[in-house]
Amino acid sequence: MAYQALYRTWRPQKFADMVGQEVVTKTLRNALMTEQISHAYLFTGPRGTGKTSAAKIFAKAVNCLHPVDGEADGTCEICQAIDQGTLGDIIELDAASNNGVDEIREIREDVNYAPTLAQYKVYIIDEVHMLSTGAFNALLKTLEEPPANVIFILATTEPQKIPATIISRTQRFDFKRIDATAAYDRMIYILNQRGNTYDETAVKVIANAADGGMRDALSILDQALSFGNGHVTLENALLVTGSVTQTLLGEYVMALVDHDSKRALAKLSEVLIAGKDAGRFIEDLISYARDLLLNTEAPDLIALVPDDNFKQLAKNQAADIWYQMIDLLNETQQQLRFTNRPSIYLEVLTVKLSRLNQEVSQIKQPVQTKELVSQPNPAPVRDKPILTSPQAETTQSTTSTVTPVTKPIKMAHKASTEQSHVFAILGEATRGDLNRLQGVWADVVAQLNVSQKAILSTAKPLAASANGVLLGFDFEIFRDKTKKDQTLVDTLNEQIRKLTGAENERELGLVTNDEWPILRKQWIQQHRQNQTVPERAAASTEVEMTATDLPDAIENDGESTQTHEIVQAAKDLFGDDLVEVKAD
Repeated sequence: MAYQALYRTWRPQKFADMVGQEVVTKTLRNALMTEQISHAYLFTGPRGTGKTSAAKIFAKAVNCLHPVDGEADGTCEICQAIDQGTLGDIIELDAASNNGVDEIREIREDVNYAPTLAQYKVYIIDEVHMLSTGAFNALLKTLEEPPANVIFILATTEPQKIPATIISRTQRFDFKRIDATAAYDRMIYILNQRGNTYDETAVKVIANAADGGMRDALSILDQALSFGNGHVTLENALLVTGSVTQTLLGEYVMALVDHDSKRALAKLSEVLIAGKDAGRFIEDLISYARDLLLNTEAPDLIALVPDDNFKQLAKNQAADIWYQMIDLLNETQQQLRFTNRPSIYLEVLTVKLSRLNQEVSQIKQPVQTKELVSQPNPAPVRDKPILTSPQAETTQSTTSTVTPVTKPIKMAHKASTEQSHVFAILGEATRGDLNRLQGVWADVVAQLNVSQKAILSTAKPLAASANGVLLGFDFEIFRDKTKKDQTLVDTLNEQIRKLTGAENERELGLVTNDEWPILRKQWIQQHRQNQTVPERAAASTEVEMTATDLPDAIENDGESTQTHEIVQAAKDLFGDDLVEVKAD
């Protein structure tokens, strides 16, 4: 006989063989023992959780000539005919390929005929949510008042697509995801029965990768057995499932909590070069963070065997960091569904995760920070860098990162988030400078290293002048990272100077895209009062603002020059007092 897949060979043949569905199996067995049999059932739940298997077991048990405690005996004439597939009273229909009205009409005609051999005619309709609206309507009347010797069992993974009129006429059973422990026990039982050798850790990896589906678990186990010539090893299980080793996960997370984005990106590169799936890598990280979170409260729930990295992380890190990490991982997991370049999202995620809790770690050393910044005549604390001697600049850089600096850093360029600095750039901004910068911005970012690209990937130029550039960031954490990273500021300034052909260096103004509309409005109001806005740059994007409120040198909603000319012509004809400009 040809080889059969494990999930077919070891398909449950009675309710006792089913894994992880005790509530469903007990209810169905009690219904059979007390003969409280309904005319229609609806089995719902994730794929591979036993819906179709339960339907077949129920069909056999309800027709068995000598049932024992709600189970088919497997030896009677009816049971043997069902096992051999020769009993015509058990009809299976795949609604995915038979979803029309004609197929349901055939069922409506057939139900009027009595069973040939069994006591009940049982119709098992799999993936019933695939039926068309007309087919559901055709099934409705038959489902409501079927003959006494007919039972319908509907199975689906998407019950929300089934009309409420159908659901209300059935008994609904919700199949739950199979726990990894139950799946592990079932696979160990099968391997022992087959006589295969295995590594218990490898079987646990397969159970976790199955994501609650017993059929998926057996399919992965089948692949691992084939790959390992009948032996299941951890290496083979990781290759088949696309999972990452616990050691590599530990090293990656260790780099993150040390705020070493460079080392973390190097570990990520190892994962990507090995061809691991991005989605599986995120799931492995979530499981790892979850185990770290549960380590102190419920260590029995941890699926992996703690190694040195795990023990060190669990001992030295507070639980808050694992909460934050899981939130970011879940967010990125959703984003991966809509991209063809998952590596970019993983790189950005790595930089984000390496910044978690860094501010808290800095606050924990107030005495050291105070000693570093104390000077004979201390200046007031400000966001804007204080230009002092090279020695003072070195001290200030050391304070911002709370790490020792071996040699002075040359503060050649400034990056500030101060409002006055931003307003100074806007006051000198021109459309030509902005256009030139926008034209080469992609090339500017391309010249940066991997970690710098990750930080600047969500930034864009908002305004530019001969002496300054204003950048907008999607995330505040990247804005602050840029401000603190003097090497990145110097590199960015140098690339802008080279690619735009400018002769002088430019100072950087940094804002978030959420702050930008507020700052822009404040600057407009300030210049309206001072009447200092040049007419050559007149434009407007605000409701009820005049055409001299906002220079077109600033990146805004892209209003055309022709619109401004029309507004000015209207003012010339009717006067400023009668003309009011409103956004569409």
